[in-house]
Amino acid sequence: MQPLIQISPPSRKLPTQGFALFNLGFRPFFLLAAIFATLSMAVWMARYFQYNAQSFTTISASQWHAHQMLYGFAFAVIAGFLLTAVKNWTGIQTLHGRPLMGLVACWTIARGVMLIAPANIIVAATFDLLFNVWLIAAVAQPIIKVKQWRQLGVLSKVVFLTMGNMAFYTQALGWTSHGAHAALWIGLLLNVSLIMVISRRILPMFIERGVKEEVTLKNNAWIDRLLMVSLAALLINILTINVEIINVVLGLTITISAGFRLWRWHTPGIWQVPLLWSFYCGLWLINLGFLLYALSFILAATPVIFAIHCWAIGGIGVITLAMMARVSLGHTGRNIHTPPRSVVWVFGLVIFATLSRVLLPIVLPEYYRLSVMLAASGWIVAFGLFCVTYWPILSKPRIDGTPG
Repeated sequence: MQPLIQISPPSRKLPTQGFALFNLGFRPFFLLAAIFATLSMAVWMARYFQYNAQSFTTISASQWHAHQMLYGFAFAVIAGFLLTAVKNWTGIQTLHGRPLMGLVACWTIARGVMLIAPANIIVAATFDLLFNVWLIAAVAQPIIKVKQWRQLGVLSKVVFLTMGNMAFYTQALGWTSHGAHAALWIGLLLNVSLIMVISRRILPMFIERGVKEEVTLKNNAWIDRLLMVSLAALLINILTINVEIINVVLGLTITISAGFRLWRWHTPGIWQVPLLWSFYCGLWLINLGFLLYALSFILAATPVIFAIHCWAIGGIGVITLAMMARVSLGHTGRNIHTPPRSVVWVFGLVIFATLSRVLLPIVLPEYYRLSVMLAASGWIVAFGLFCVTYWPILSKPRIDGTPG
């Protein structure tokens, strides 16, 4: 099976000095995603503790925050990943130079308006949806040109995410009353689904090549199908009839089947490799999120907000950092087996943020506000440290002098 991202340097040599931020999609989008993750969380904390309250008329402040994370931060990571992966899948150059600057500008304007002046929602909606549609076109064109139809499965999730983003803005603009609710569940579960699909394709290979011991890992097709069907059914149930017993059954089904798959992927050597154990821990935190979601309908001590943050911080946060850290090294000609030492702190802080936001308030509910502060602090420091560490990696040309 063709790997999702295949790192194979081209033959043409280029200078190793200069500014290379717009040479390939992962560079600006990974860096801006990390910067935005830091700034957006800081602004949210100010609003959460009412130091800088922002008035909203059609959406709640928490919906604004969730949209920033799912359709701002996470979508930027997806953009950087796909623009880089598609180049490797198809052998066709994706956006770079001025066209890439244009795509980045659309994302940046939308994020800036939503962050600083959300009252101008029509401006944000225009540029945000332009960014979404432009990204779909940029990714679809090379896939269709070389007829790699199986890659359209991943692209379809981006299309559905764009539809979710549209639904959010219909409520933000006052055209509907429930668009944001649907949009945020679509954004959350589709991001989780995309992570699970990509991880299924790349993590076993990463483990086999990254650990010292010799291992061969296999996937079960029936587990893959069961997980995807269960995820789709869960999202449909939430958005339509929302029967609690169906949510419980599907949540537990995903927990057990995904847990079995992760157990089969385990080998002791992963705990010596930060770029592996971070992926692995992030997937287990996603699994914990599904368990907490099922329990939210059974136990009063585990409201659904804990499951949501387990998916968002532990799943999306940890795994996007792990993926950005690995791709940034490999696609700039660096050794993925010797990452910067600071990545251990980056991954550890986001895992700490997840446990603080999810487990601390379950055990000590009287410290709920403290748990929010600890989680936000861990998140901000982790992504800030990633920015500092990876800025020179992402902004300078490949060290081997090849394009990318």
